Amino acid sequence: MEVEIGKGKFGRRAYGFDDVAIVPSRRTRDPQDINISTKIGDFKFNLPVMASAMDGVVNPKLAIEMGKLGGLAVINLEGIQTKYENPSTILDEIAKFSKEEATHKMQEIYKEPIKPELIDERIKEIKKGGVIAAASLTPQSVMKYYKIVLDAGLDILVIQGTVVSAEHVSSTSEPLDLNKFIKSVSIPVIVGGCCSYSAALHLMRTGAVGILVGVGPGAACTTRQVLGVGVPQATAIADAAAARTHYLDETGKYVKVIADGGMRTGGDIAKAIACGADMVMIGSPLARAKKAPGRGYHWGMATFHPDLPRGTRVYTGTAGSLKEILLGPAYENDGTLNLFGALRTSMATCGYKNIKDFQQAEVMIAPSFKTEGKLLQRTQGVGMG
Repeated sequence: MEVEIGKGKFGRRAYGFDDVAIVPSRRTRDPQDINISTKIGDFKFNLPVMASAMDGVVNPKLAIEMGKLGGLAVINLEGIQTKYENPSTILDEIAKFSKEEATHKMQEIYKEPIKPELIDERIKEIKKGGVIAAASLTPQSVMKYYKIVLDAGLDILVIQGTVVSAEHVSSTSEPLDLNKFIKSVSIPVIVGGCCSYSAALHLMRTGAVGILVGVGPGAACTTRQVLGVGVPQATAIADAAAARTHYLDETGKYVKVIADGGMRTGGDIAKAIACGADMVMIGSPLARAKKAPGRGYHWGMATFHPDLPRGTRVYTGTAGSLKEILLGPAYENDGTLNLFGALRTSMATCGYKNIKDFQQAEVMIAPSFKTEGKLLQRTQGVGMG
């Protein structure tokens, strides 16, 4: 429903995860009977999760561990891992920057050119670990590096930017033709981000197997303040899910909707799927893993933009092992550990046996959902406080 913003200007009301609640159905299930597995192309994953292609989240070691736990990690092929032979030293430096100097000094670090041989090396390192290898490139870099990527044995390519469209127009350069490119490669391609029905539908029509949904919701992202652009995630996901249905009716092909950003707890992940997502892409929750490359810090891919930074380095701290964050056990009661045990329990509590079923769950607008009855927790800074 549209509301009047001013004379001649109307807008839809949109909702984020904190604005909605999942309503239990008449049935409950045993959590052990719940299936949260999913597929991308012919690849099956026991966990419906992708680790964000961010330098503080994914390096080859974490990608291997993530794969062995049942998820998928996406390595950034335009970041520190492919600019520096010894990225560990650079990551140590970034962790020591003060908050006042972090953005400027990171801009200097990221001026280092990409070394094609390191693209090959990082992908092969992940493949040697015996897991599925996924990596991201921005649209403007795809044609420059995709042959190296394919020769190295990459399994899944993610074409990713703050906003990616199927109809990029430029008077100064030849834009990437997503339709032509995706049809020409032999591996599954995921594209994003987007946050509207029309953009999602057009990206699906490029032949992508999945689309990333989310513009600006990430913990380290400042796009919404710098550019004023974005849509709250609950609404963005629901709109993309509607586009998925349209495209399925149109072609008989099912494209995965991947919620990208804005999720901190198991409850957020459950809400993302109840709103229509097939998978989630998360960054800051995984940056808290003991072996995450960011040393307790997290930053987005636009943090170091040379002209207009649209991200910041945030301190996440360290919460536990990657396994504890994904699968538990949890030693905290705030929902930030055992994320996918929480998803399984949420689905069981609401009576849905798999992800497709859970996408049909009733969702309610609930502005008091996180505050009702929680005064003591808030004043004491525990649990939901």
